[in-house]
Amino acid sequence: MLYNNLTVNEKGHLAVGGLDTVELAAEYGTPLYILDENVIRTNCRTYVNAMHECFGPESAPLYASKALCFKGIYPLVQSEGMCVDVVSPGEIYTALAAGFPASKMFFHGTNKTDSDIEYGVKSGIGYFVVDNLNELEVLDRAAAQAGITQKILLRLTCGLDPHTLEAINTGKVDSQFGVPIDTGQAYGFVKAALECSNVEVAGFHSHVGSQIFESDSFNRQVEILISFAAKVRDGLGHTIKVLNIGGGFGVRYTEKDPVSDIPARIREVADHLNTALEKNDFALDAVFMEPGRSIVADAGVTLYQTGGVKEVKGYRNYVTVDGGMTDNPRYALYKSEYTVLNASRADEEADYECTIAGRCCESGDRIAENILVAKPERGDIIAVLTTGAYNYAMASNYNRVPRPAMVMIADGKARLVVKRESYEDMMRNEL
Repeated sequence: MLYNNLTVNEKGHLAVGGLDTVELAAEYGTPLYILDENVIRTNCRTYVNAMHECFGPESAPLYASKALCFKGIYPLVQSEGMCVDVVSPGEIYTALAAGFPASKMFFHGTNKTDSDIEYGVKSGIGYFVVDNLNELEVLDRAAAQAGITQKILLRLTCGLDPHTLEAINTGKVDSQFGVPIDTGQAYGFVKAALECSNVEVAGFHSHVGSQIFESDSFNRQVEILISFAAKVRDGLGHTIKVLNIGGGFGVRYTEKDPVSDIPARIREVADHLNTALEKNDFALDAVFMEPGRSIVADAGVTLYQTGGVKEVKGYRNYVTVDGGMTDNPRYALYKSEYTVLNASRADEEADYECTIAGRCCESGDRIAENILVAKPERGDIIAVLTTGAYNYAMASNYNRVPRPAMVMIADGKARLVVKRESYEDMMRNEL
């Protein structure tokens, strides 16, 4: 099995955290998102412990809300000692509704509207991650009106290409995110921020991309950022104390993906950071990272019920399911690969080559193509692994399909954490 919380039980069914997925599908319906709480907690502790060890007690991972945002995730990550990264008022509202303190939120976003900024300031957000000069000006005014000095991190781009998927590559000079160091604009960005009366430039933020398994890009990133921070100190007389190096490390979607030793990778980044700090006679109070996918992705499994098996002679076999791009658009968007199992026949050989097709009236509605599963029959439960991140978060009502329910399992018990959307729910705002 791809992960050690997945087993095959005595009935030949796939089990997650010891619970029979076929029975869960029967009880809660399909499509169904399942999250293993124990896996999430283990992932949180991996980052928290490694970052405290390598960067000091004031450092912490920020859970990246965009990976999976619902009320139930926030008490969980808070109890494990994490802060959170939020990118919209909706994520802020959800986290606040769950009781998460605004002071431990970092507010991202390339195009924060005036109302977004006002809402963040009034909510008491700990740090704004300021993306551009326009945002900086509006934030300075909003902070003045609120009578506060707002802590900020300035988002910079380091000109790095980590050779990840283009859609999740955020570190190049030509990026919609942040202000580039290479062009000289970042220095002017810092200067403008220091001239503002109502913000405190606590540090810098940079993000090179997602699904990165090695530390090389992070290593080069911290070297560039500390060198730039020293230039700012020497030229503008301001010393930053906080560095946010962006997203976490990659996760395994299939057996061919590498296993990432996260504590070892963080130690490698810390070694490069310490060398850069010593070289530039620099010191930091705290370092932050923003893992989202690597906190929740491998905790998730999505269950579907098979509708039919269609064999197009001389071409391919199709297995249709009762979900698809409405609950997981990543294959349609990125051709993202997944591990797919016939949960009803998990003890049988996976020797049937097929394409898993969704229910939407759309030829691109696929979950996987040309994969091997135990041959399903109508009614069998199909399980797609590693769906905890960017599935529920990106779900839609295309073709007027309701969003699925979500169940959290822990220590052999399951509880509903997101109700299945009804047709009435979908029409609630329509006049």
